[in-house]
Amino acid sequence: MIMSDNAAAQKTSPVHIFDVDNTVVRKTSAGYFLRMALHDKYIRFSQVSALLVDWANYKFARPDNDFIENIVKNLSGLNKNDIEHVAKECFEKHIKPNIYTGAAKIIKETMEKGERVIFATSSFDFIIRPLEEYFGIEGSLSTRLEYSGGITTGKLAGYSFFGPKKKLAAQEWLDRNNIRSADVHFYSDSYTDIPLLEYCGNPVAVNPDRLLKQKAIKHVWKIMRFKEVLGN
Repeated sequence: MIMSDNAAAQKTSPVHIFDVDNTVVRKTSAGYFLRMALHDKYIRFSQVSALLVDWANYKFARPDNDFIENIVKNLSGLNKNDIEHVAKECFEKHIKPNIYTGAAKIIKETMEKGERVIFATSSFDFIIRPLEEYFGIEGSLSTRLEYSGGITTGKLAGYSFFGPKKKLAAQEWLDRNNIRSADVHFYSDSYTDIPLLEYCGNPVAVNPDRLLKQKAIKHVWKIMRFKEVLGN
């Protein structure tokens, strides 16, 4: 049987996009990094104290979609090499032991089938890069700091991939790679990712928060729960 060019163009391999925090990694990757950076005195608490208010607003479903851009204004003057050093150490000590075994299994089995996997997260690229290297993944979507001469400027290179902006970034990535949203499996724990979950053909709620659980049940989305981590 000869397949028409049109049919061949429509036949594409599934793509799997994973949120990171509370989906692949227990708790938040940026939280692990900030605690280590504060402990090692690369960052002062006054630079990130506003995150406490942002976290409360997030928990009460009143998130500020620009909170990352606002926090980054206080993070100018950091050395890129120092940040990357802390991130690598943080991965080995805190992030790697807290990778969910269930998520790791799905990622590895998916890649063994030849299907593409990337991460889409509001966390910073220097935090996510060691996680990418661990799984052998490239090209993930993550928030990037702007540098000048190897020093942070207090701005982002582009925009943060949080909430609706993560959906926008994913749409742009899918368009560049000629991938249909119907062929995408997207895994997330958070109600802030509902716009992207709705956009993708195969939404999966992983360890869903209250609002996402309600949405997933209503729309009969797949729900998965991970508890065990590699460090157990």
